[in-house]
Amino acid sequence: MSFPDITPDLKAAMPELRGRMLTNQSLAELTWFRVGGPAQVLFTPADEDDLAYFLAHLASDIPVYVVGVGSNLIVRDGGIAGVVIRLAPRAFGEASASGDVVTAGTAALDKRVAEVAASANIGGLEFYFGIPGTIGGALRMNAGANGGETKDVLIEARGIGRDGTKHVFSNADMKFVYRNSGVDPSMIFTSARFRGEIRDPDTIRARMAEVQTHRETAQPIREKTGGSTFKNPPGHSAWKLVDSAGCRGLRVGGAQVSEMHCNFLINTGDATAHDIETLGETVRERVKANSGIELHWEIKRIGIPG
Repeated sequence: MSFPDITPDLKAAMPELRGRMLTNQSLAELTWFRVGGPAQVLFTPADEDDLAYFLAHLASDIPVYVVGVGSNLIVRDGGIAGVVIRLAPRAFGEASASGDVVTAGTAALDKRVAEVAASANIGGLEFYFGIPGTIGGALRMNAGANGGETKDVLIEARGIGRDGTKHVFSNADMKFVYRNSGVDPSMIFTSARFRGEIRDPDTIRARMAEVQTHRETAQPIREKTGGSTFKNPPGHSAWKLVDSAGCRGLRVGGAQVSEMHCNFLINTGDATAHDIETLGETVRERVKANSGIELHWEIKRIGIPG
């Protein structure tokens, strides 16, 4: 599968662009599942100004998607028409602390932000130590784990709109709900500031160790997986519903419901994106039939079915 090469036209319309554009670039290597087709264009901006310039000069009818480290993402086998933007750690991955505030680019790993906070004796961000994504995804999804959520610590976020304009969002502006935010989906977040509390460093490190132990003992972190597959319905645990429906270990092609934690799907080696998504939908059907409860995907799925 390949798409028409539109990069010459894009470059002609953006003579001052400094970032890198690649055509028909495979995205499988950029996702934890290691599946999926190519991006028609993969753009890596040089910095925030370069991203704003690109968006301001990009035709409004060209779809735009953003990927981080691909830890909670399925790219479908047919690939993605339009532009996929990937914020590189070199330009968007810095993280620093001052007082009780941590500032981070949205390509910074959640785990690194927790480390930076801990090194500055800032508590309250330990939950990020157990989330295998980036700050960009955390802002979009109100990422949380182990009793903490992004909404609990965010001061403000910066982002760039589809027309290239820069915006600043307060915590209230983000309109956080469980595993989502109310900001326009086309907004590309570029950085954020968080506030914690100055605490005893040993207490912070002990909490981070608890978070890490939980991940290692309860989740299949060494598999090709996409993290938690389904959101927890109100008053229920998704994994318990999946287990009760008899789906632990269920397989479709090379995709399997994890035996270790059945809210995780894994690529056993040769799965396609279609296998993984079909497995997820099969689980949803069985849970609905068994309990009457409809599970909703937490993993983001983008692209054209193969």
